[in-house]
Formats: sequence, structure tokens, C-alpha cells
Amino acid sequence: MKNPRRGVFLLPNILTTFGLFAGFYAIILAISGEFINASIAIFIAMLWDGLDGRVARMTNTQSSFGEQYDSMADLISFGVAPSFLIYFYLQSLGYNFGDNMGNITQIASFIYLTAAALRLARFNSQIEVIDKKYFQGLPSPAAAALVAGFVWLSGSFSFDNHLQSIIALIILTTSGILMVSNIRYYSFKDLNLKSRSSFKKLLILVLIILGILLYPSMVLFGFFAIYTISGIVFTISEITKKRKK
Repeated sequence: MKNPRRGVFLLPNILTTFGLFAGFYAIILAISGEFINASIAIFIAMLWDGLDGRVARMTNTQSSFGEQYDSMADLISFGVAPSFLIYFYLQSLGYNFGDNMGNITQIASFIYLTAAALRLARFNSQIEVIDKKYFQGLPSPAAAALVAGFVWLSGSFSFDNHLQSIIALIILTTSGILMVSNIRYYSFKDLNLKSRSSFKKLLILVLIILGILLYPSMVLFGFFAIYTISGIVFTISEITKKRKK
């Protein structure tokens, strides 16, 4: 009797490794005080994270190993990296919340990191039974994009340090709470890029890409802010409909 073949699929796991490196590099940049570059690195990690799963599905190279490895990489890129980024960014602003400033930023960062870990653990434990069309809770890449997008936007269009600090803490804690909530978010997994589409959709896509090229921080933060709100609106709408029946 032959032994079953052992090994891993190379292509999707290489893409996951690229994403992991981007998250790792974002942490180094955040510690070094290069906050805009660290934010960009997190978005690059998102790009690789989106590619590895899609490539695995297109090439039929999905595996339980790949799923677990992807989650490990996500915890670094979308859990640890944003936590470090916002912590060091708030420290750099120099706004003093009193003697507890360090404690407040540490607690908020740890809440976010814990929520990201719990979100990924829940996703892995329910992967066989969840509705593929929707995510339960805000996806960790979207939460990371919200945090990184705000830092990138703030660095590009500087404004009052006091206001920045407060907004950053609110975004960090809120995105953490939303990750472990039961709010449903559209997953985009049923999006078929190979099918024909209308000219209007193509035009909208071109305009979005053009906007990202011209005003990347503003467009990306705006997009993920709208995505975050959309899940809340959708869930409230679903609850309201059920109550009316």
C-alpha cells in the first residue's frame, strides 16, 4: 500500500508568504516611525491576502494547511501590524491624555489585537458551516485597512494632534469590537471576474482605480469606512425586516 503524498501547494503559499513579509515589514516601519510606509505595507499585505485565496480556488490548490497558514499570516499582517502602527503613531503625536496616555494606547492596541485573534479563530472553527457570501463580523483585513488608512490619511493631510489621537483610538477600539460582533459583511467571494459586465460597471471601476492613483489615502480610507458602515446598516435592516414579519 502506497503512502499518501505529503507536501504543500507552492503557488498560493508563496503568495501568503509575500503577505506575511509585508505585515512583518510594516511592524519594522512602524517601530522606526515611518508610519505612512507602514500603512502602505499593510495594504500591500491585503493585496497578497486577496490573491492567495483566489489563486488557490482558480488553480484548485486549496488545502487545510493553506487555510491555517493564511490565518497565521493574517494575524501578523492585520492584527499585530496595525496594533504596533497605531501604538507608535499615537506616541509620536505627543498629545498627552494625562499620566495614563501609555496605558490607554496599550489597552486599545491589545483590545484590537485580541479581537483580531478571536475573529480568525472563530472563522477557522466555522469555515465548513458559514455562509460563504457573508462574513460574520468585520474581516480582519478590512479592520486593518481602516486603521492603516486613517494613519496614512492623517500623515498626508495633517490636522490637530488632539483630534487625531481621539479618532485613532475610536477607530481602533470600534474596529476591534466589530471584528468579534455578529454583524454580517459581504464577502465578495461570489464576484465573478470572468463574466461579462456592463459598461457602467467598468467605468465605475476605472474611476475608482483613478481615484486610488490620485488620492490613495483618501479613497482607500473612504472605501473601507463605507464598507464598515454597510455591514451595520445591512444587519439593522435584516433585524427590522424580521421583526415586521
